[in-house]
Amino acid sequence: MSLPGPRPQAYAVVTGASAGIGQELARGLARRGHNLLLVARRAPKLEALAEEVRARHGVAVEVAPCDLADRDARQGLTKTLAEMEVSVLCNNAGFATFGDLRHADPAREREQVELNAVAVHDLTLAVLPGMIRRSSGAILITGSTAGHQPFPGNATYAASKAFANTFAESLHGELAHTGVTCTLIAPGPVRTEFNQVAGIGRAERGISLVSVSAEQAAEQALDGLEKSHRVVVPGLFAKLETLGGRYTPRRVLLPVLHLVARGLS
Repeated sequence: MSLPGPRPQAYAVVTGASAGIGQELARGLARRGHNLLLVARRAPKLEALAEEVRARHGVAVEVAPCDLADRDARQGLTKTLAEMEVSVLCNNAGFATFGDLRHADPAREREQVELNAVAVHDLTLAVLPGMIRRSSGAILITGSTAGHQPFPGNATYAASKAFANTFAESLHGELAHTGVTCTLIAPGPVRTEFNQVAGIGRAERGISLVSVSAEQAAEQALDGLEKSHRVVVPGLFAKLETLGGRYTPRRVLLPVLHLVARGLS
């Protein structure tokens, strides 16, 4: 089944909606007529986007400020999602850290796993039973090309995105013939504030040469969701990165990627 059509009582939920790919997913879904529930930590950014989308597209927009890395805060959101009609879930929120793990802040690394992996699992479990009962629904999970390969110097991010990637593809197969679909978007470099959050803003110029825009990534993701694609990899560089990560011998790949991560951190 493709992306469900908009319904008056149904909502498309977008996490990480305050910037980047999430913001563009929200705009793209609103253009398609979907009501929105926008989720992120930064309430003012969500309110500004909600006001813009309501004015442009006339859809209903609710905001749910929430730190998805906080289990207690997330529990309230999952309860809300389980009780409403969610037609589309875009599990998009996430962040990365760079640097050798022995020098990392343990609390920040745990927060990364919570957001990139555990929250994705929790929110999916909250909406999936309702989608199955209605035989209608679409789930988009933002993974990464980093999740297709080991990445020394970016270990927690790569591992958490490996979970997201595998979870999304597994769910895609599991949901066949249910009326519900799951699509993985596995981007490489994307021009967003993600790089500043990851602490690699100084590499922005080099990254921009091989990156795609957030709007391009979001539109390709929604197009893939509409067509029930299993995986969407936006951009030529990301496709090459995926192939290289999957098939390059590890004894060659590991030292190269470690050097890349050190150059970024």
